[in-house]
Amino acid sequence: MFGRERVELKDGADVRAMRAAGLVVADALAAVRAAVRPGVTTAELDAVAREVLEAAGAGSSFLGYEGVGAPPYPAVTCISVNEEIVHGIPGDRVVQAGDVVSVDFGAHVDGWHGDSAFTMVVEPADPADVALVEATERALWAGIAALATGDRLGVVGDAVQDSVRETERTTGVRYGIVREYTGHGIGRAMHEAPTVLNYRSRERGPRVRAGLVVAVEPMLTRGGRATAELDDGWTVVTQDGSRAAHCEHTVAVTPGGLWVLTAHDGGAERLGALGVTVAPWED
Repeated sequence: MFGRERVELKDGADVRAMRAAGLVVADALAAVRAAVRPGVTTAELDAVAREVLEAAGAGSSFLGYEGVGAPPYPAVTCISVNEEIVHGIPGDRVVQAGDVVSVDFGAHVDGWHGDSAFTMVVEPADPADVALVEATERALWAGIAALATGDRLGVVGDAVQDSVRETERTTGVRYGIVREYTGHGIGRAMHEAPTVLNYRSRERGPRVRAGLVVAVEPMLTRGGRATAELDDGWTVVTQDGSRAAHCEHTVAVTPGGLWVLTAHDGGAERLGALGVTVAPWED
């Protein structure tokens, strides 16, 4: 958890360099989203992201990543389908109509990383799956927006949980908020301090101030929040077999506001709707 994590604050030049990586991530995820359709394999979707990396002259944050007790990660994307929450390994799985598909991707440019994820439902879609994805997206943007006025990083988890509970109150549908997998700091390494929780905690975390750069990434399920890891050492699934969604962006706190480094518009549309200023870091 938060503990005594040492948080490395970035300066304007650092954040602008991370924006370059963030735009590669945004381009790759847009290309993969456009390629998702019934009949495509997850390996073919991974190849789409590889092509964007190569064209940009960027490196993969995921390929060869060494997890705890797991073999080096063998792909540039994580593609998780239906009951898979996160870290699904691309392969010969064929995407089917109605599948819930989550795609996580990271890239580095000149040593600086960006990390983002989206979830979509392949048509024809179950309305309950669409609602799950929309709830996860709302929670993501609520968590990001909280950084604009919050004093401590714990406001992100507060906002994510509040968003989910409000959705539950208005729809009557219950969602599980995954706790074992969290957001994180990011910079010269893909995973840095601090930990970014997706739920309310008494531990308030480090101060929110200019130079803080984090990846916010809530994960919700249509059932319980309990998870299990498959024998491949990577793929995480829901224990009850319920479907899951995962959404993520890398966001920087700047002297003037927030800048979502992995969104093409910097977060202007979604944050603007929440009354939050998007402010690129300009010295």
